[in-house]
Amino acid sequence: MLLVSIGQLLTLQGSPAGSRPRRGRELKEPGIIADGAVLCVGGKIVCVGTTKDALRDPWLRKNRRKVTEIDCTGKVVLPGFVDSHTHPVFVSPRLVDFEKRIEGASYEEIARAGGGIRSSLEGVRKAGKSILTGKVLAALNDMAAHGTTTVEAKSGYGLTLESELKSLEAIRDAASRWPGTVVATLLGAHVVPKEFQGRSPKYVELVCKKMIPRAAKRKLAQFVDVFCDKGAFTADETEQIFEAAAANGLDVRAHMGQLSETALWPFLRFNPASLDHMDHVSEDDIPQLAKRDTVATLVPGANYFLGLKEYPPARKFIDAGVPVALATDYNPGTSPTMSMPMAMSLACTHMKMAPAEAIAAATINGAWALRVADRKGSIECGKDADLAVFAVDDYREIPYWFGANHCEVSVLNGTTLKLL
Repeated sequence: MLLVSIGQLLTLQGSPAGSRPRRGRELKEPGIIADGAVLCVGGKIVCVGTTKDALRDPWLRKNRRKVTEIDCTGKVVLPGFVDSHTHPVFVSPRLVDFEKRIEGASYEEIARAGGGIRSSLEGVRKAGKSILTGKVLAALNDMAAHGTTTVEAKSGYGLTLESELKSLEAIRDAASRWPGTVVATLLGAHVVPKEFQGRSPKYVELVCKKMIPRAAKRKLAQFVDVFCDKGAFTADETEQIFEAAAANGLDVRAHMGQLSETALWPFLRFNPASLDHMDHVSEDDIPQLAKRDTVATLVPGANYFLGLKEYPPARKFIDAGVPVALATDYNPGTSPTMSMPMAMSLACTHMKMAPAEAIAAATINGAWALRVADRKGSIECGKDADLAVFAVDDYREIPYWFGANHCEVSVLNGTTLKLL
């Protein structure tokens, strides 16, 4: 496959970041090539440069008849988006929550009334695996239609041993039928389910001694996640769960600081790949994050849908040297969007990120948040052929046109999905 005559080719290569996530000024270096070209063979990128140079390539001259060409004149090509925080395993939207929030109920009030995360449990517990697989696959296809080629997918709406493993199996089965890449995460520690109310230590024991070992043994997950916040799990419980993950060879990440501030330093010894939401963070923790490669994954779609006035302090993180990523937080309760361009638009308008910063956060730093940056997140020789073609003249238009989808072609591990 050869993409030629690309108006703006954003490679996201050439940064001094190299072997670590981008931070600070590095986020504003998209590595643009005008009149660019990308040659992909066997699902890998083998040549990146100008169209003129590509057409001189001896191998291409000899094999051009065997190559599928995509004319990208006047278009923008960038790495496929890496959506590093999603919750796709659910059955139904939470429309009652939606209405109650409009009427003025808070996140916590909705949860106390039986809504929120717990209201999604019954559907997932009762649904057959094939139903859940279909739901996940449909979401993955919708994400690909917006330029996403790599997705982190969490369990977390079953909260029993059986339904959490079933959810991870659904993610695995959907991933096997989708040409993109899926990274699975066990989120058994999403909230304490109703049957364990008042007995959270017992539920944490179930997560640590049964869910995590079973998921690890069956290789159903690469990560363990915890929702560490008021109404969910305490810092001590989170440490217990992280210790169990480490003992079973799984990496960790966490929902952190969405509703209230939690000291981050106790968790940094576990080398989390990502800490997500991060709306409320201590000033003392920011310099500690800046010293590490743990990514702060920001999900402004949740703030938007919840009608919040405050958004994560992206500028504070970036200016301090903390690596940041962007994700949709796709879920039925607080962020029902599959669109990374929409997340980027919110990042620009509400978090004052520059368009170039938003693109880096949605591609290469998202790959770092999933620990797949060796093969994802930038257009470089040897990396997977994950590309998104946008029918716009300038890359800044991608977050500019909010609520619209201008993705024309997505390439997922070398497989082309034409969309417009």
